[in-house]
Order: sequence, then C-alpha cells, then structure tokens
Amino acid sequence: MTATTGRPRTSTGGRWGTAPAPSFAHLARLSDDTGLFEHARHAIARREHGYCTDDVARGLVVVSREPEPSEELLRLAERYLAFLTHAQDAGGAFRNRLGHDRRWVDEPGLGDWWGRALWGLGTAVARSPAPWVREEALVAFSRGATRRAKAPHTMAFAGLGAVEVLRRHPGHVAAASLLADAASTIGPPASDPGWPWPRQELTYANAALAEVVIAASQLREGGPPLDDGLRMLTWLRDVQLRDGRLSVVPAGGWRRGAVRLRHDQQPIEVAAFADACATAAAVTGDPEWDNEVRQAVGWFLGDNDLGTPMWDPATGGGYDGLTAHGPNLNQGAESTLALISTLQHARRWS
Repeated sequence: MTATTGRPRTSTGGRWGTAPAPSFAHLARLSDDTGLFEHARHAIARREHGYCTDDVARGLVVVSREPEPSEELLRLAERYLAFLTHAQDAGGAFRNRLGHDRRWVDEPGLGDWWGRALWGLGTAVARSPAPWVREEALVAFSRGATRRAKAPHTMAFAGLGAVEVLRRHPGHVAAASLLADAASTIGPPASDPGWPWPRQELTYANAALAEVVIAASQLREGGPPLDDGLRMLTWLRDVQLRDGRLSVVPAGGWRRGAVRLRHDQQPIEVAAFADACATAAAVTGDPEWDNEVRQAVGWFLGDNDLGTPMWDPATGGGYDGLTAHGPNLNQGAESTLALISTLQHARRWS
C-alpha cells in the first residue's frame, strides 16, 4: 500500500458492505514540512489556522499503526515526531498551537495535547519499524511521563501512550506508573446500573476512559478490576445504539438526567469507541467486541442515523461531523485521522 491510495480490501462490515483500506492521501494533503494543518474547507487546508500538537500526535498514532508503511508514511512519522519534540519543554510539558509563521502562540502545558502527545510518542515507540524513530520517541515519552494532569480525559490519552510503551518495554516503570495513575484519575464505575459512568456527564472521546481502565487491569500491580472497564464500555455501547446502529453522543455532550441530542456527532467519538472495543476484544477474547468495531466502521460507511457516508472516497478525507441536515463536508485533520484509525481496525477481518 502507498500513502496516497486506498485500494479496497475484502474485509467485511456486515450490512454496510466491504470496508476500504485506509487512504493517507488527504493526510498527506494536510501535511507540509512542519506538521499537520488543523482545519480544511472542504478538502483544502486552511493554513491561517496553523498546526496543533493534538492533531500532530494523532497523526503519529495512525502512521505508526501501519504494519508496512511506505517511504512517504515514514517521512510523515519523522515529521510529526520532530514537531512533538520541538513542542516539548525540558520539564516534559508541551505547547499546543503553532502558527503558520512557525511561532508558538501558547506556553507549555498539561492539557489534552500533553496526553495525546504521549499517546503518539508511545505508539511510535511500540510500533514504528524505524529504530531511530522508536529511540527518539522513547526519550520524549519518558520525559513527559514524569508529569501528571488532573483532568480524566487528559490522563486517559497519556495512559493510552503508556499502554503502547509497555507493549515493547514491559518493565518501563514510568509507563506503568502513568497507566496506573490514569486509571485512578478516571476512577471506578458508579454503583447505579442506570448510570455507571464515573462522571455525571459524557463529553468527548468517552470510550478512551473505559479503554484505559480495561488496559490498566492487565498491570501486574495496581491495576483496577477488568470488570470495571468492561462495565463502563458495555453501558456506553448500549446507550449509543439506536435501531441497531451506532449513534454516538454529540459534540454538546450528554448530562445525566438531561435530554440527549442526536447531532452534531463527531468522528472522534466513533474512533475512540472503535479503539476501546478492539482493546476489549484483545483482552477478553470475546468476539462480540469485534462486532462493535464493525459498527464503528459502518458509521463512516453510512450505517448511521442519516444513512449517509461520512467520508469522501475521492480525497480520502473524513467529514467533520454528522449534523441534522447531513455531513459537514469540511475535511479537517481530526475527522480524517478518526476515519483512518477506524478503518485500520477493519484489517482484523481481511
């Protein structure tokens, strides 16, 4: 496979048909010699909005997940890694926003971008075929893993990076400590079966919290019970099914006791759900979780509330959201990366 094509594979997604191989054409279109542009109008990058560590880190995740990356994808991995190491300060925090003029517009911090940077670095450590990428990513990860954030989502993203590092370096003490602390920050599920989520509101990338708890249950010391994470993910699955298809919590979130809206549904929510279900399948061996991954693939292919595809086969880009009137046809970095990461899971059935 090359970085600019997405030839169909034979993997099936049930009633939504054959899943295509992930295309990296639009990701390459949004990337330059510095990093990855955050926004696009339709398929054209909006340079005036610059770059962000959040998306560059997600870019490093998806290119590192490719089992046989092309030369172009390896170059993208190097570029994204260089961006992240440039964003990191000596204490392990990260800046997030870089203008097109190559000037940072913020100070180093421990927001979601710190967590996602560690996720990207950890994935490169575990999966990149290039030893020079793995080595530099491990240096940057180890520096960042000494820090802690207070927000559960931020710690969840960092915890996902720790999971990846432990795949290749099972004795990495800082990664194991970070993962345990991430699960502790997320907390156990509530006792109420009607709302077992540890928080009173579902916001964004919700399934990542359940995924970290599931992954942390495999720690030799200090891990939570596996059932905690599975209870969270099972409930999230059940409340996000509508007429047998995936209907994820929209961008506005959903607070306990409030009316749940159906739009704007975001691709990041679907990608997080696919990742979490793939982890649950790997940990438990239960094929039912593979069926949930198929539903996430199906959401992009058109098995959603409006029965419309959420990507553009001509460009390889993912649409920015499912509105009440159809797709938001802009193809920004976050949505395109969500599409790619979800389609990567379809290889499980190829």
